[in-house]
Amino acid sequence: MVFDDLVSPNRQPSRPWLHLLDDEVAPAVLDSDRPTRVVWSSLWTKRPDAQVVFDLSGGRSGTNLRWTLLTEQPSPDDRQMRHLCQRIGTLINANLRYTYGQ
Repeated sequence: MVFDDLVSPNRQPSRPWLHLLDDEVAPAVLDSDRPTRVVWSSLWTKRPDAQVVFDLSGGRSGTNLRWTLLTEQPSPDDRQMRHLCQRIGTLINANLRYTYGQ
């Protein structure tokens, strides 16, 4: 189910979770390999080169999810990197997870 949410964040209008800020855009799915991998385009208008890679695997009590933020050079400075990572964390580790009652 998590795979489907990452491939199509708005597929279930009753469970919205991709709440974007003013400087963010909805990502496009650049690549996917069901059920283990999804690659998003950038969420940020100021960093259109960024990609978010999600790796999914089965866990004891559900799905294990690891995300990786990739950017081209020049790399974001420390402040911007913290912001980008915090936003992914909020969207995935809070908003999406909350829709599953966790």
